[in-house]
Amino acid sequence: WDAITEMDEENRPIHTFQVCHVMEPNQNNWLRSGWILRQDAQKVYVELRFTLRDCNSIPWVAGTCKETFNLFYRQTDDPLPATPRFRPADYAKVDTIAADESFTQTDLGDRVLRLNTEVREVGPVTRKGFYLAFQDVGACIALVSVKVFYKRCPSTHRNLASFPDTVPRLDSSSLVEVLGSCVQHAEERDPPKLYCGADGDWLVPLGRCVCTTAHEDVDGDCRVLLSVNQALGPPEREGDVMVLTPAGLNSMCPRTLELKLRLTDDEDFPHI
Repeated sequence: WDAITEMDEENRPIHTFQVCHVMEPNQNNWLRSGWILRQDAQKVYVELRFTLRDCNSIPWVAGTCKETFNLFYRQTDDPLPATPRFRPADYAKVDTIAADESFTQTDLGDRVLRLNTEVREVGPVTRKGFYLAFQDVGACIALVSVKVFYKRCPSTHRNLASFPDTVPRLDSSSLVEVLGSCVQHAEERDPPKLYCGADGDWLVPLGRCVCTTAHEDVDGDCRVLLSVNQALGPPEREGDVMVLTPAGLNSMCPRTLELKLRLTDDEDFPHI
């Protein structure tokens, strides 16, 4: 495998790892990633973007050219030494990868990129980290990118309760039950629950919290209810106009209230 930078049809650089030993039989060429920290994952997903040459577009290689390559992985608790002896037997096979679209000599001349994207599930992963390895057995491949990720249900707020980041179970058919915690100034009416699905989505909300006395639900938080005396600040005199400004109102109020009271003498009002 060789690290090569090429230009696509829009003259943008593409950094790739390539191999193309299609003239000789019994190829066994390996490319290995660096050590990848597992974090909280129980299984990971590997997204591969690559191009692969159509063997029919290459003359005299009918018996030696291949159109697939293999993906492997190896788990370890620590990174391997810088120059270890590579032992294929230490790696577990994930899958054989084939292209949906292969490119030809004509595509090369036109600089057309027939890019394939394949995603494979890897796991269970139980040790601190792992390596990925790619085995070429005689194909003409350019590996453009490798993306490794895992799914999780992100922290969220529902029904006045907060729920933490949660990693789905290894068994994709089962859900993880997660108990929520009521937000500040809220209390349980029924225990709040959500279920974390295999694709990282929250499902089946159950239970709820309610705001305590003298608080109300405002955009998912419990805010203090203000009395009129708290809401209206001290008056400010503007000539003969007294302006009551809502100094005590906070950002929870959707609009500003202003009351203007004209100061009058008692005799301005008729007496009965």
